[in-house]
Amino acid sequence: MDRTILHCDMNGFFASVELLDYPHLKDKPMAVCGSPENRHGIILAKNEIAKKYGVVTAETLWQARKKCPGLQVVPPHHDKYRHYSRLINDIYLRFTDMVEPFSVDESWLDVTGSRKLFGTGKEIADTLRETVKKELDLTLSAGVSFNKIFAKMGSDYKKPDATTVITRENFKNLLWPMDIRAMFFVGKVTAHKLYGCGIKTIGELAKSDKSMITSLLGKQGGVIHDYANGLDTTPVLRYDQLEKIKSVGNGTTFRRNLQGLDDIKVAVTGLSDTVATRLRKHQMKAFGVKVDIKDPEFKVISRQQQLDNPTNLTGIIADAAMSIIKKSWRLRDPIRMLTITAINLCDENQAQQLSLFANENALVEKGEKVERTIDDIREKFGGGAITFGSILSNDIGLDLETPLEKDDE
Repeated sequence: MDRTILHCDMNGFFASVELLDYPHLKDKPMAVCGSPENRHGIILAKNEIAKKYGVVTAETLWQARKKCPGLQVVPPHHDKYRHYSRLINDIYLRFTDMVEPFSVDESWLDVTGSRKLFGTGKEIADTLRETVKKELDLTLSAGVSFNKIFAKMGSDYKKPDATTVITRENFKNLLWPMDIRAMFFVGKVTAHKLYGCGIKTIGELAKSDKSMITSLLGKQGGVIHDYANGLDTTPVLRYDQLEKIKSVGNGTTFRRNLQGLDDIKVAVTGLSDTVATRLRKHQMKAFGVKVDIKDPEFKVISRQQQLDNPTNLTGIIADAAMSIIKKSWRLRDPIRMLTITAINLCDENQAQQLSLFANENALVEKGEKVERTIDDIREKFGGGAITFGSILSNDIGLDLETPLEKDDE
């Protein structure tokens, strides 16, 4: 018996959440944008009206305003997006415990065992759309299919606020005529290689020789060939058994190049603070720290260092990152972009070796209490409610959280 898989994808999520607090912008072209003063002052999300003007995610604000001079812009609030993401997944969990978030605004659901209670896959999807709309005033698009890949493609097929059912009987008619770029996991580079072989549509990929595609693209080529033919048995993970994250990182391109030790310390402190906060949120600690440095010519070096004990404290992560940088980089050389990543993660409750010095153990325990108190303040009053003094006065454009919302096209 085929599974019944749903993929639920929120419509214009960042912008829709912001409009809950800016209802006067509901009938105007509106976008969520990073700081215009920074190099990455770009469009992160937009509403349907702005979309009709041709505004797209990842373009600069000045490019967007050339298309839409009346574009209204609001800053991002990522704590708020995570809050609504939790509320949305809580609604999904009323229908099944097999809920696997794919990003902050989309999740897969396996409702095979829920059909006797709640109806067909389409009926469940329609009920979810109406429930989210009624309780949160947000809309979503849903795909219903017999595997995860086609469910995902179904949620992309028709937007906004729609349900698309892709079955064994109709997937060739619906999906095979589409451009190969519409195939899940096919990016620009892969598409260019396939175009070069005369493969322009999903159907042409499906009917091509699998060994040729594997030779061209490697193992991933065989995978997307299977996907195009509806061959995907990947399970939906249960919500309480999601795979543990393997690393937590944060990086940014600065408004100006970092020059010298003082600039680097400010950047490392801000990035390490975000990494440590995310580790605590996931109840994880790191046994290692990795630093990636990009110079103005876009050359990148990557170095890492192991820690004596796992940590999720800002100071320890920052100290390790600074140690790496001092050993690996000439401090007088400019830095365009810096990324700090916590690696080799473990559960925060995992037993660890205590220091022989009682004062060190006490300092770590005190540090954990202080930083969890900071987490509570930020959860209540917002991410910018409390931070380091050096970050408040910096001129490097340290903008710690600017993830893009994917396009709905």
